[in-house]
Amino acid sequence: MNKTDLGKLKRRLSPDGRNPIVLRGWYVNSKKAVISSFSRDLMSMTRTECEKYMQIFKRTLSGDIGRNLSQIAFPMDEVLEGATHARLMRLVDSQLTDEEAISSFVNALIDETKFEGNNLILLLHDTYDTDFISHKEDEGALEDDAKSNVFKYILCAVCPVKQGKPYLGYDERGNEFVAKESGWTVSAPSMGFLFPCFEDMGANISEALFYSKDAGEDHSDFLSGTLAAMNVSTAKDSKESFQAVLMDALEEECSLDVVQSVNEQLMDRLDAQKKDKQSEPEEIGAGDLAQMLVESGVSDDRVASFKEKFDTEFGQGASLPLAGITEDKRFEVRTPDVVVKVSPRQASQIETRVIDGVKYILIPADDGVTVNGISIGI
Repeated sequence: MNKTDLGKLKRRLSPDGRNPIVLRGWYVNSKKAVISSFSRDLMSMTRTECEKYMQIFKRTLSGDIGRNLSQIAFPMDEVLEGATHARLMRLVDSQLTDEEAISSFVNALIDETKFEGNNLILLLHDTYDTDFISHKEDEGALEDDAKSNVFKYILCAVCPVKQGKPYLGYDERGNEFVAKESGWTVSAPSMGFLFPCFEDMGANISEALFYSKDAGEDHSDFLSGTLAAMNVSTAKDSKESFQAVLMDALEEECSLDVVQSVNEQLMDRLDAQKKDKQSEPEEIGAGDLAQMLVESGVSDDRVASFKEKFDTEFGQGASLPLAGITEDKRFEVRTPDVVVKVSPRQASQIETRVIDGVKYILIPADDGVTVNGISIGI
């Protein structure tokens, strides 16, 4: 899936269109007991209610693929005859009316997932008529050839439910402010998924799109119970493994300048990818990464060592999601006592230097320097 595909689905999740009709939910406590369940028709909801639900499901389609979003491929034998994939297809085809499939899905999700506190499990079904028209040179055949390409899908969201703190509220009867107990509130989803994936204006039933609010959190329990996905690495796992390979291979050549240079090259590629919203999320392999090291001044021996260690760690010919290993939000230099954080685009301002035998991290301080909010001169 790409940004354009995601955008089309997110635009359907609107309180104005109310395109998704079927919504089902289960309120589960910390002991995995179902406190309540419900089935709602979005057409019967108030605009505010509908908007709140749509915000939740939009969140499960947000973030970068390779970071918060991961495409999960089903093994071919699971697609052909697997019970988990068959159950998902029954949910989609029945528009969440197959009670046996619903019960099996929810029980598997609850049994396998390690919940913290209370959670709300939500399932939404939508039927998207993409209005596909096959154009022919023969205008007379256009009307007969027109057809509707329908994409049926489900969205799942798991949302923590937390109790708010007591607060002072206005009591109209007493005409005063009094202490009031805050109720239980549904938080943004911690995880969820889309099935099937939406590609080329149609369904790719061989893949699902998994969402995690925390890109580094391990949701293998949830993935196993809902998507039969095993041994799925998180974005944090990939990044940490890549960083370990880089440090082990480069050794003393793993300098600030090299790390800055590699990250800048990765960001340039990521920026180009984000501009082309119809492109598939880019992955990068050992060859391209090795070329970046060469352009960063790394010696041939260390570059060869990197390629060897990369193949050993990730597999021959493997690629990593570009968004998952790129630091485009912040650039951090840390010592045991000091932390320096800058925008990645300003990382070149940081230098390392040895002065009188002592190693220093240097940053420009021409003007605008403050200490505890007090402007100082240098």
